[in-house]
Amino acid sequence: MPSLEEQIADIEEEISSTKYNKATQHHIGRLKAKLAKLRGETEKRDAAKGGGGGYGVRKAGHATVALVGLPSVGKSTLLNRLTRAHSIIAAYEFTTLDVVPGILKHRGAEIQILDLPGLIAGASRGKGRGREVLSVVRSADLILLMLEPWRVEFDLLVHELEAVGLRMNQRPPNGTIRRTEKGGINVISHMEQPNLELETIQTMLKEYGMVNADVVLREPFDQDRFLDLITGDRIYTRGLVALTKTDAAEPKALKKAFATLKRVAPAWPVVEVSPLKKSGVPELKEAIYNTLGFISIFLKPPGQEADLEEPLIVRTGATVGMVCDQLHRQFRKRFRYAAVTGPSSKFPGQTVGLNHELAEGDILSIVVRR
Repeated sequence: MPSLEEQIADIEEEISSTKYNKATQHHIGRLKAKLAKLRGETEKRDAAKGGGGGYGVRKAGHATVALVGLPSVGKSTLLNRLTRAHSIIAAYEFTTLDVVPGILKHRGAEIQILDLPGLIAGASRGKGRGREVLSVVRSADLILLMLEPWRVEFDLLVHELEAVGLRMNQRPPNGTIRRTEKGGINVISHMEQPNLELETIQTMLKEYGMVNADVVLREPFDQDRFLDLITGDRIYTRGLVALTKTDAAEPKALKKAFATLKRVAPAWPVVEVSPLKKSGVPELKEAIYNTLGFISIFLKPPGQEADLEEPLIVRTGATVGMVCDQLHRQFRKRFRYAAVTGPSSKFPGQTVGLNHELAEGDILSIVVRR
């Protein structure tokens, strides 16, 4: 019997060689569902063996950024420019055989940067230590794709990342699937679904053993998006592109690279950088900070001056309650009220509760019961 990896490779080949049209869409939908199920089985198998041999990386700082790219794209050079880490640099492929961490300090935030071995085609099936690398990437808060102007392999890298359940610069699908005991597949859609027919929905659900279910779709779906809804185990994270080695590229190559990225990666921020000459590095640091959604707030102990030298770094959408949890495990339980001065307040010193959402530059005082 073929191994799981062989079955996955065969299905991928069949999908790529089958022309998508009205006559084949149900067949392709079934293949995609079967492929996702097999990939899930390989993950469970590897986890049972001890995590699949992934690299052990202890997370540090306010967030973790994974440098992802083909071999010899310049990840080690960039790590050394962004942080004080020292990663071995050489002019041949597969120099980095382990994970090298470093800390980027920017605007009060400490951001862990991980230099990873290069990804190659088939990494999600284990080629080139791909599974070990991707196991680390899955836990990152931001994926920084490094691309060369003359080798914009965006589709290749994203394919390998999506094959292990990563979804960059996307939000979770807006819908629900609830198993029922009888009644078949019932679909309620809040709008027309031109890219997903009822027969395809039924075919994909049956591949996952669901013959009775209530399905609610609150947005337009295609097969891939619906498959994400079925599995419910996708990881949604941020993505950023660093177009690197731009000092060595001809203007024509740069123009073509940006045109390609605009077409294939419209939702991805792109930063032009040349680590060897240090150009674009400050802009990349700022882009990393902003893409991670950091904001700075300042704490003011009751009756004292605010500490404007060392901000507290939180994520966009953070509430007073989240800050309480970050400061002390008892603060939420002992919380009385908070006072906020800044962009999120209606007036200086506004009294707010735990659910108040903070903004960049706020000054926050928290009063707790003694």
